[in-house]
Amino acid sequence: MEYRIERDSIGEKQVPIDAYYGVQSLRAKENFKISGKKVHPEFILSIVEVKKAAAIANCNSGALSKERADAISKACDDLLGGKYLENFIVDAIQGGAGTSLNMNANEVIANIAIEYLGGTKGDYKIVHPNDHVNCAQSTNDAYPSAGKIAVIKLLKKAIVALEDFYNSLMNKASEFDSVIKMGRTEMQDAVPISFGQAFRAYASPFKRDIERFNRAIKELSTLNMGGTAIGTGITADKDYIKNVVPTLSKVCGIEFTQAEDLVDATQNLDCFVYVSGIIKSCATTMSKIANDLRLMSSGPRTGFAEINLPAKQNGSSIMPGKINPVIPEVISQIAFNIFGNDVTITMASEAGQLELNAFEPIIFYNLFESIETLTNGLKVFKTDCIDGITVNQDVCVDEVEKSIGIVTALCPYIGYTRAADLAKRALKEKRNIRDILIEENVIDSSKLNEILDPHTMI
Repeated sequence: MEYRIERDSIGEKQVPIDAYYGVQSLRAKENFKISGKKVHPEFILSIVEVKKAAAIANCNSGALSKERADAISKACDDLLGGKYLENFIVDAIQGGAGTSLNMNANEVIANIAIEYLGGTKGDYKIVHPNDHVNCAQSTNDAYPSAGKIAVIKLLKKAIVALEDFYNSLMNKASEFDSVIKMGRTEMQDAVPISFGQAFRAYASPFKRDIERFNRAIKELSTLNMGGTAIGTGITADKDYIKNVVPTLSKVCGIEFTQAEDLVDATQNLDCFVYVSGIIKSCATTMSKIANDLRLMSSGPRTGFAEINLPAKQNGSSIMPGKINPVIPEVISQIAFNIFGNDVTITMASEAGQLELNAFEPIIFYNLFESIETLTNGLKVFKTDCIDGITVNQDVCVDEVEKSIGIVTALCPYIGYTRAADLAKRALKEKRNIRDILIEENVIDSSKLNEILDPHTMI
């Protein structure tokens, strides 16, 4: 392999001659052999969008020549079109507050631009990664702004999945609207409820989640671009500071605003704690529903057996014919992982010191994973579970009829104490409450049938 020699403040280093990355990217790759995972593709594209917007804004302010700015913009367009992305080589988890990814982007863009201007890779007199591609920027405003853009893009995909999941639950509510089952509180018989009511109750939180996710996008649309190192805007032209965020809005097709207090926006990461929290909330609801579905489908002969989940795979390597609720199980595991990510994001956000939080890489790594696994989980949960649920209506009708809980409907007519005595007797004698009510002529039979009609009780 042939190499070129590049230099940085650490010293000289050989870089593969065909590589579009440079010495600082290569050092970062060697320093941070951590997760074995590269930076999320959406994050890479977002930081490229930041670099393009900065080049345009710097050209308009006079800080960059039109020739250099155009070459940088073309290089960014190539990357946004999918070319050269293999040159992003740094690990997703990295020290330095994201400088490694920022410099990886700066070097790759610089070398592509150099070739556009007729030079050879590594000839940074033509286009310099720091002086030109990173002009009027710091990692401390470029990196978090790119991270926010990537999170917004992922949240938009999550909202689509949430809407589909909500609609699936509502469709099941309509399908099973007339089917009655026994409601339970604290795992004990309570009063009847329809599956329609149950599935509408499952759907309602996701409507709230959609609203929360849309609010989160608005929260993340405030950027600290123009703040440079610590929010004071050092090295950035005033026209650039004024115009870089509107320019970025045009490049991304997303409406952004510049933070009123760039120092605050550079050092405080509470917005990511907020976003992680709403993802955790959604995951909590998903897992709660998964728990319910496992209970209601338990059996098939010795459990609740109220519903049937789609059979997806063999449930055992030793027990023939066993089918497990694997989709609800994976949903809960997604939730557990999101809970852990939320703890990491909270701790990393709290750990910032003075004018900068150095721990954004782990925040983005976990936040991207949480949103993406939540989105994929919603799709799987809908398609491979919810859409295929069927109800064992005969089992549900029998449960309601056998339940002691239906005596609650008689309280307005005979009082709580009398109803409780009848319930105890039915339980002790292992008889249906209806038979005892008829036997004791507690209430007129026609009125009794009306009161104990499950559809009346819901």
